[in-house]
Amino acid sequence: MLRIVVIRLIQAVPVLLLIAVMAFILMHLIPGDPAVVIAGADAGPAAVERIRHELGLDRPLIEQLASWLYHLGTGDFGRSLVLNQTVISAVAERLPVTLSLAALSLVITLPIGVFLGILAAYFRGSWVDAAVMTLALVGVSVPAFWIGILSVILFSVSLGWFPSAGYAPLLADGPGPWLASLIQPAVILSLFQIGFLARMTRSGMLDVLDQDFIRTARAKGVSEWRTVGRHAFRNTLVGVVTVAGIILSLLIGGSVVIEQVFALPGIGRLVVQAIMARDYPLIQGTMLLFGFAFVVINICVDLIYLWVDPRVRYD
Repeated sequence: MLRIVVIRLIQAVPVLLLIAVMAFILMHLIPGDPAVVIAGADAGPAAVERIRHELGLDRPLIEQLASWLYHLGTGDFGRSLVLNQTVISAVAERLPVTLSLAALSLVITLPIGVFLGILAAYFRGSWVDAAVMTLALVGVSVPAFWIGILSVILFSVSLGWFPSAGYAPLLADGPGPWLASLIQPAVILSLFQIGFLARMTRSGMLDVLDQDFIRTARAKGVSEWRTVGRHAFRNTLVGVVTVAGIILSLLIGGSVVIEQVFALPGIGRLVVQAIMARDYPLIQGTMLLFGFAFVVINICVDLIYLWVDPRVRYD
């Protein structure tokens, strides 16, 4: 198992290098100048040029890229141009919010999505199947920001059940306020993923339910609950784990919109603020950290494969 982790980490190095180069190029293609943002609207050309020189933005792009990659190799992600703090510290302050939102959304998504997928597969062709797939289609199709705004109007403004914005830290305020501040955005963020997981689980279950060993189990008098829940679903777990890994990546990346709607001080909102301010080091650093997070998620999925299905082997 350790060998698999080491191999995957080595294979991830060129991927992360490519992400770093693409992040650098894309950020410099965005219109705007961070020196202008820092200097202010009333600053003259001389002041802007002085700031550009202090930040090293007047150097050739290839030189800036080489310098950034060198500092990355030493573990230095740079310093934010606007926040007056290092990229690592800025991300570390906001990481608990994004991780809490993604974790709570995953806890909501997995049981509901899997249950609906199994239900639709077992009652395939019936109104239950049609209803579940319709709900899944609606969840996949409706924009998250639109549902989020409607949810705030209904549950926060009209009914007053949940706070409309802000985040209550778990350790500082306790589990109650923490859950109240995250339950709305977590449910909205889960809607798309529940529909996606339900459709994938249904597809995998339909393939397994038509296998000979399922008919044999039923012929031997094995209960339907055990046949479907233990024999059929167990053989779809590899596919479900794959989708769960994708969903976790989508939850982390999809937090950008939700954090904006609910004013959550997470990494997603930090990225939006950095883009608006043309904060190159902060954008590039967070994009690289997102890429590393996705690599770690894929490694964890590979390891779970070995536990779920012993027949899986990596050469």
